[in-house]
Amino acid sequence: MKTADIRRTYLEFFENRGHTLVPSAPLVYNDPTLLFVNAGMVPFKPYFVGDEVAPFNRAVSSQKCVRTLDIEEVGKTTRHGTFFQMLGNFSFGDYFKQGAIEYAWELVTTPQAEGGFGFDPEKIWTTVLTDDDEAFEMWRACGVPAEHIQRRGLKDNYWNMGVPGPGGPCSEIYIDRGPEFGPEGGPEADEDRFLEIWNLVFQTQDLSAVRSKTDFDVAGDLPKKNIDTGAGLERIALLLQGKNNMYEIDEVWPVIARAAELAGKTYGADHEDDVRLRVVGDHIRSSLMLMSDGVAPGNEARGYVLRRLLRRAIRAMRLLGVHDEVLPELLPISRNLMSESWPEVVSNWKRISEVGYAEEAAFRRTLTSGTQIFDVAVKKAKEAGEDSLSGAAAFQLHDTYGFPIDLTLEMAEEQGLQVDRKAFGTLMQEQRERAKADARAKKGGLVNTEAYRELRAAGETPFTGYSELAGQTKVRGMLLDGRPVTTAKAGDVLELVLDETPFYAESGGQDADRGIISGSGLHAEVLDVQRPVAGLVVHTVRVGEGELALRQRVDAYVDSDYRFGARQAHSATHLVHAALRELVGPTAVQAGSYNKPGYLRFDFNANQALSKDLQQAVEGRTMEAINDDLEVSTSMMSLTDAKAAGAMAMFGEKYPERVRVIEMGGPWSLELCGGTHVSHTSQVGLVSMSGESSIGSGVRRVEFLVGPQAFDHFAAERQLVLGLAEALKTQPDQLADRVARMSEQLKAAEKELAAYRTKELLGNVGALVDKAAQIGATTLVAESAPGVAAADLRTLAMEIRARLGERAGVVALVGGSDKPAVVVATTAAARDLGLSAGDLIRVACTELGGKGGGKPDLAQGGGTDATRVPEALAAVREAVTKVDAGR
Repeated sequence: MKTADIRRTYLEFFENRGHTLVPSAPLVYNDPTLLFVNAGMVPFKPYFVGDEVAPFNRAVSSQKCVRTLDIEEVGKTTRHGTFFQMLGNFSFGDYFKQGAIEYAWELVTTPQAEGGFGFDPEKIWTTVLTDDDEAFEMWRACGVPAEHIQRRGLKDNYWNMGVPGPGGPCSEIYIDRGPEFGPEGGPEADEDRFLEIWNLVFQTQDLSAVRSKTDFDVAGDLPKKNIDTGAGLERIALLLQGKNNMYEIDEVWPVIARAAELAGKTYGADHEDDVRLRVVGDHIRSSLMLMSDGVAPGNEARGYVLRRLLRRAIRAMRLLGVHDEVLPELLPISRNLMSESWPEVVSNWKRISEVGYAEEAAFRRTLTSGTQIFDVAVKKAKEAGEDSLSGAAAFQLHDTYGFPIDLTLEMAEEQGLQVDRKAFGTLMQEQRERAKADARAKKGGLVNTEAYRELRAAGETPFTGYSELAGQTKVRGMLLDGRPVTTAKAGDVLELVLDETPFYAESGGQDADRGIISGSGLHAEVLDVQRPVAGLVVHTVRVGEGELALRQRVDAYVDSDYRFGARQAHSATHLVHAALRELVGPTAVQAGSYNKPGYLRFDFNANQALSKDLQQAVEGRTMEAINDDLEVSTSMMSLTDAKAAGAMAMFGEKYPERVRVIEMGGPWSLELCGGTHVSHTSQVGLVSMSGESSIGSGVRRVEFLVGPQAFDHFAAERQLVLGLAEALKTQPDQLADRVARMSEQLKAAEKELAAYRTKELLGNVGALVDKAAQIGATTLVAESAPGVAAADLRTLAMEIRARLGERAGVVALVGGSDKPAVVVATTAAARDLGLSAGDLIRVACTELGGKGGGKPDLAQGGGTDATRVPEALAAVREAVTKVDAGR
């Protein structure tokens, strides 16, 4: 059976038995505890933990998943893959243990012609929790021999989420692959021969604390018994397709076959080559699926995972001998393989290919430059008799050349070296501490949600702020330092839950409201508003006067000016998004946003910067929409109808069945959005683009000032223009021409000055040769020439080399200004002694924090740190000395 057919068989089997088919959630999911969806039950977690009521009693899904904890094991075993598809059937207080076991047995053993998988019942083994006699007898009733049912402990056959919440015993289904794969004895003896394909979890208990797989506290029984199962699609496929491992199934193998063809390799002939080919097959597919769900390569979090996968695949191909671009060859193959089950890889192909190919091009440049620095660092380490690379060298490769630390580790291991991970980690931490933390990241840290869940159990917090900015309500709960309290006094900063609230909680990119909460003798300032769990609004407040008490009646007042500014910025964000899609193209899909009074930033997918003309056009198109006074309308509709109407949705956001749709100018701007907005676009006032930048491979960011802040910006620029015009004694409309003429005059003067400086230096060639150092048989001229441009530096170096004549001579000059320029030249006699300009330039540039290259007779480069010119020249002297000593 094809993998897509196995998937279809599973879904149809359970649909025909009353299960609601739930589409896969995107890999990027709105769960702060996860980078990616890593299990089939993740989208159902709110129903299992009680945050939300399940809209169905039973469900079935095929969920996209990514796990990268064991990325180094990919290709080495049959069981480690980064992307996989988890089939699952779920029951929420409906059928329980017997139903789950009977359904599983029926599907697994029914012949394929009759809608099942057709496994031989005699090759099926199952496991149950040690004391789960009930499950044991249920498997016996299905026909599984007692000797094929093994009892195992909590470590293997009890499931929990790793945090407080539901848990329960589980039962697993294994298939015996035959004696060629391992010894007899069932799963207890060997889990390569006996391969697990399905885990049935019987959720029965509410866990109050979880310390490990085998150490947890049980608060009591769940009010409803639930079923959560997970069947590995790739594992079922390898068994039904008669393959040895998951890399050889139909959705992966053609990529491996093409990779082997490109490399001129035969799969199965060499273990190391096979591992590399399997890495390519796995990582190409995983990267495709991540990019199809909107992930772009970057240096943090999800973007880093994707970058790592792509770069590991590209480098594996290089180790196989392929140095040309490989993604244009391999990504389309994976797209065609996955499109039957996941059509979005075709509909999103333009963006996927642009992002992927741009990342490969960037990495090829990184490999070219960074590998030179790596080689120099390795050479230094080995010459010094060290068995490891310094943390500083690894950090420089990461920070300056974009080498992921895992790539440095792999390359170092190939050279027989370790890496000082502790020193590298210290430098990374220092860098993080220097970096300005993003406001959302500060709020997004992982917290224990148990206290929030208890408050949520009393019901969700109704939001009244769409229609009113003030209202009377009651205090439902208070948390001080994460602990429930009944009172709070002046000076306390605490978290407050109200029965209902007009305060908007930060979401959808819109900043939280500000305001006050008052009562009899009470005055408290609202500092922040968040939704730590679905349906619960939590206010961070500072009590200024009086006291707060549980169940106290209070008045809530939203700062109306702050809210209006937020509405302006949020509506402007929608207009900017629409303008970008119109002018840049439909691939300019939102990748994140943040807006607050007076300011918005908008991240979108793009592989190149917006030109100045395009920036102006986007700003102008946004202003045009504002001036058109478009009506901003809000409507509620089903999620299906909203998507059919073309409403834009954010990757990773979870939407209910009924959604709020914001329309501006008809279909031109139609988005799913829960935020607050102006009623007409003219209320936005003004916008002014204040920045355009890259925040990662394939993702750009535009920033705008909005409303009064935009006006202030324009006014400040006007004053600046007027001041410059007055200083230069010209009219404002002639200022650009005046500055251009002055710039030309300055450049001419600088050119003339440089010519005089070069002439002066050339006149001092004899003096420079006379003061040369003699290192053994080699004459070394190593000098600093501040202010001399690279071209003139090259001329000077060649002139000095000519003066050295037949001598073994090396010339090393460092010029430039803020960014040093370096030139190294060698005579023929020096080259005969083993001195190469190309080697020496890398030594100098490394000290300067830069790079360089060239031929043995002449090389040039540059750096970033002008303060280290003496160290660079000293490094050249040391390198020449070592060569002389080694002769």
